[in-house]
Amino acid sequence: MEDFGYYFLGPNFAQSLFQKKPGLMKSVTRGFARFRVVALTLFSLLLVSLEARAQTDPLPSWNDGTAKQAILTFVRATTDQSSPKFAPPEARVATFDQDGTLWVEQPMYTQVVYSLERVKALADKKPELKNVEPFKTVLSGDREAIAKLTMPDLEKILAATLSGMSVERFSAEVKNWLATARHPRWNRPYTKLVYQPMLELLRYLRANGYKTFIVTGGGQDFVRVYAEQVYGIPPNKWSVPRAGLSTATTRAAGRFSPKIPSSCSTTIMRASPKGSTL
Repeated sequence: MEDFGYYFLGPNFAQSLFQKKPGLMKSVTRGFARFRVVALTLFSLLLVSLEARAQTDPLPSWNDGTAKQAILTFVRATTDQSSPKFAPPEARVATFDQDGTLWVEQPMYTQVVYSLERVKALADKKPELKNVEPFKTVLSGDREAIAKLTMPDLEKILAATLSGMSVERFSAEVKNWLATARHPRWNRPYTKLVYQPMLELLRYLRANGYKTFIVTGGGQDFVRVYAEQVYGIPPNKWSVPRAGLSTATTRAAGRFSPKIPSSCSTTIMRASPKGSTL
């Protein structure tokens, strides 16, 4: 007990201990080496396990619940030729809403944010707008007042900020804005605020022969700038409802794919000849 008290309470506990028992240092070193090997082995096994799961699980970000199982069951049934729900490749169409489904829609639609931020540039070119509502309210910077703008007010702002220029110029301005704009809450680019589970679902459906489309109330020319890069959906596979917002030119509005409905209320709107939905 005297040795224990000396080593435990002494000011140079470790040094004294190793001096009294020279072989202890080697034992401790070997112990740490073994621990490091075991820890690295376990970590490697964990990485292999996660990678294997990612390869076997097409929807790794989805919770293992009824929604995920319904999707997997649906895709298996519509791609299995022996299934009564089999859909031939030309009939496999999946339609997605954008705002709130594929990327953020709060505190307001991204295209509306873009238009509100363009009001200042517009007022610099047209000074008379500075004293005209709703532009006056937007230029005041009063967030509470801006939040109370009515739908007709927003339509005026959108019509003024999204027209009067070529498609090419509009696309360039949107591209520049997306490169620098940050979401007020998350402080990240809007093109990074995409729901990972939905990206996985898009890839999973395409891997099983589905053509993926976007139906959005936003402007086609706005979506065209980033849709393929962010979602993997080329410009000819999305559309806006006829009541949607016009963009840079009227010729770009109202252009539809005949296979896509004018609106959607579900994530997967149509995926078989009989209109099966999820």
